[in-house]
Amino acid sequence: MSTQPVEPKASADLVQIGELDELIKKRIEEERARLEREAGLARPEAEHFRRPEERPFLKSQRGRTTLLFGGLTWKHERLIHGALEGLGYHAEAIPTPDVAAFQLGKEYGNNGQCNPTYFTVGNLVQYLQRLEAQGLSKEEIIDRYVFFTAGACGPCRFGMYEAEYRLALRNAGFDGFRVLLFQQSGGLSQSDAEQGLEMNLDFFLGILNAMNCGDVINEVAYAIRPFEVKAGRTDETLERIIDYLHEVFRKKQPWQVGDRLAGFLGNFKDTADYVGKFVSQLAGDDLTQALERCRDWYDEIDVDRLRVKPIVKITGEFWAQTTEGDGNFNMFRFLEREGAQVLVEPVGTWIMYMLHQVVQKCRDLKGLEEGAVLPPVWRLDKRVKVELSYRNKIAKLRLAEAIFRREYHRVVKALGGLAHGLTDQYEMQRLGHPYYNSRAGGGEGHLEVAKNIYYSNKDLAHMVLSLKPFGCMPSTQSDGAQAAVVAHHRDMIYLPIETSGEGEINAHSRVQMALGEAKTKAKREFAEALEASGLTLEDCYAYVEARPELKRPMYRVPHRKGVVGVAAQMVYHIAERMRREGWRPKRARTVAMAGA
Repeated sequence: MSTQPVEPKASADLVQIGELDELIKKRIEEERARLEREAGLARPEAEHFRRPEERPFLKSQRGRTTLLFGGLTWKHERLIHGALEGLGYHAEAIPTPDVAAFQLGKEYGNNGQCNPTYFTVGNLVQYLQRLEAQGLSKEEIIDRYVFFTAGACGPCRFGMYEAEYRLALRNAGFDGFRVLLFQQSGGLSQSDAEQGLEMNLDFFLGILNAMNCGDVINEVAYAIRPFEVKAGRTDETLERIIDYLHEVFRKKQPWQVGDRLAGFLGNFKDTADYVGKFVSQLAGDDLTQALERCRDWYDEIDVDRLRVKPIVKITGEFWAQTTEGDGNFNMFRFLEREGAQVLVEPVGTWIMYMLHQVVQKCRDLKGLEEGAVLPPVWRLDKRVKVELSYRNKIAKLRLAEAIFRREYHRVVKALGGLAHGLTDQYEMQRLGHPYYNSRAGGGEGHLEVAKNIYYSNKDLAHMVLSLKPFGCMPSTQSDGAQAAVVAHHRDMIYLPIETSGEGEINAHSRVQMALGEAKTKAKREFAEALEASGLTLEDCYAYVEARPELKRPMYRVPHRKGVVGVAAQMVYHIAERMRREGWRPKRARTVAMAGA
């Protein structure tokens, strides 16, 4: 008697059950969809975002492609333009953004962005629209131009800049326009193979030299302009200097190993070329000689240092404290018209801050790259390996800090030493950390707090003005910490101003009120200097008139502890020189002769 197999029947039953389950699920989904439609709750199809594939900028396209950039002062951008052309690129700086650019950014971009996004995104769209108005088609613009900008992946909306550029360009009809994003950590966001923008040592040295020169030249101009005897002379000289240095950068050829030496070096050519470029940068004097010529042009301006001017230090969010246009309510020129001396913030501080943050991160993560925890104490071999790796990284970063600081201060010295040196980031961390954790990222982190304390306590500014975009998250956090700072430093004059595309009159009014207090402080300081030295203003002018070198901008007036203003410093310096020379004011000599 044979037995019938049961497996096929059981298998068929399972198939039928499975089909029934699928049918039930399908009916349930259909009924749910019907009920949602009737209730007006129909869910749209989810369309997930995917980063668009962008046509790369290739080396073969460099000869017919123009590199657009912007975001700094016109001085920085002009020098960077010269450096890029010297490296063989076709480049063009986008003009300083205005309110019309801001409105374009709002029209074509997302809602809820900070105003640097609106200004810079709208400025690019505005520039491309002008190209189109000049007769270029959209296809030609997309093919012949690329935009190069900085980006980040931090906690603020700066990390969304790339997406905002692409959205606004697409909405404005320039879909496919190439945006090259240089990340603060990670380099250029395109393939290294045959890339049109080569991020090599020549590129970085050229850009850093241009930015350092732009920083120092800009600060020197702001230091001279409030005291110029002939109005407009500083601006005329500044334009002359920038045009001259633009040509210097444009004609400067990167150092490279000669053909004969290259054949001798063989496989070591690249290493020799790399070392040679560094040695040329550190030991070369072609740029410093050009800067010394610029110093002499600045020194031809007659200045009157006995004008009482409150010094206003600018801090805040990077873009808002740097731009010189509608993006910060034209604040620098407004302050000068109101009788202040503006102390601008160099880009170099931001670069040093980023280096310092990497050093801090290496310290915090020491040994964790190799695993979740440090090796046990008894594993001396692994402990030594971790220690050597850590010290190697720190040594490289400290060397980078030292080289950058040294090169920046070379520029300061070549331009007469009138500009300030870079602030010590470790000192800034010490000052700011008790109020704002130095490990908190975003924007300039603890620097806003630290700068306020530093420039107030070091007698470098009568007032600190912090410019930041409306709703800027890192700067809003800093403002919260500043309340404690101001409470602990009662003599400090600190004013935060939120910038946007509107509200200029209100912002200027607030600045005027705080500036009035700073002016009072500067006048009181000047009066105390005259009283302490026993001089009158007429005595000081008489002494200066007899010594023309005191009218030169590059004449160094020593900084006296406890004194901030240039005019008060000048009075103490005149009194000291009088004492050394045995010179007495005419008034004192007349009284002495009458007594005899």
